[in-house]
Amino acid sequence: MGVSALGWVLTTVTLLGLLAFDLLAVSRRKDAVTPAGAARWIGLYVGLALVAAVILLFWLGRETAEQFVATYLTEYSLSADNLFVFMLIIGRFAVPADAVEEVLTVGILLSLALRTIFIAAGSAAVHAFNWLFYLFGAFLVYTAVRLVLSLRADGAEEEKPPGIALLSRLIPTTDVYAGRRFTTLVDARRVLTPIPLVIAAIGLANLVFALDSLPAAFGLTQSAFVIVTANAFAMLGLRQLYYVVGGLLERVVYLPVALAVILGFIGVKLVLEALRGSHVAAPEIGVGPSLATIVGVLAVAVVASALRNRRA
Repeated sequence: MGVSALGWVLTTVTLLGLLAFDLLAVSRRKDAVTPAGAARWIGLYVGLALVAAVILLFWLGRETAEQFVATYLTEYSLSADNLFVFMLIIGRFAVPADAVEEVLTVGILLSLALRTIFIAAGSAAVHAFNWLFYLFGAFLVYTAVRLVLSLRADGAEEEKPPGIALLSRLIPTTDVYAGRRFTTLVDARRVLTPIPLVIAAIGLANLVFALDSLPAAFGLTQSAFVIVTANAFAMLGLRQLYYVVGGLLERVVYLPVALAVILGFIGVKLVLEALRGSHVAAPEIGVGPSLATIVGVLAVAVVASALRNRRA
């Protein structure tokens, strides 16, 4: 599957336009964000992703459309779970309500930039070195096991990330916020407010998340075009998802289990592809079965969570 330069340009312009629209809509909004209003925005962006899938179906064929949907669902599910970590960071730093959206906006844009860089590097690497599939596959299986084991861990309050703690010691900072400003004056001395530290913490978290999500994406498709497009659509509405993700994670209690199963499945799929690339006879898991597995696992998690909530 090849995409012309014109196709890349048109897609990039469209995605940048959607991101600009998302940011402009937020900057012009005067009222506070409500879960119902955020849910409507999320519905709009999910609908746009479905429109993109239909366009890819007629433009590049069924296989590419299926790859996009599978990658989008995986990245969006991982992003929803990762937002819970954002909530912990924002709560740990006690970010004021009027500064939360700015922190989320910068954090999400940083996430998209980091993922784009990783995708470009990863796409070139996986096409040149087949052994990377072994590494990616093993890493995803390890991540799945780690995710299952973390479900048993207690929710003790976390300290500041080590890098952020070091930054706060090296650079003059204050624990007092000054609205949305990044700096303020304390005793006639210019110091950083906690907002840059929060953004740095989210940036570090995004870097870790990319190490999980991008191998999963390459396990579903080796097309950089599909991965970039799916990640961009997964980022759209992510800020709005923040305002409903707390209740979502409380209700979909089996989402971490579902993500562990999906990551483990994709990890095994990557190892099988690496074996075939090494001229070893191994079964092939196509895009259709992969998409069906991802949708099925997420559906089972939602239904099982709903039944558990009803019994509770």
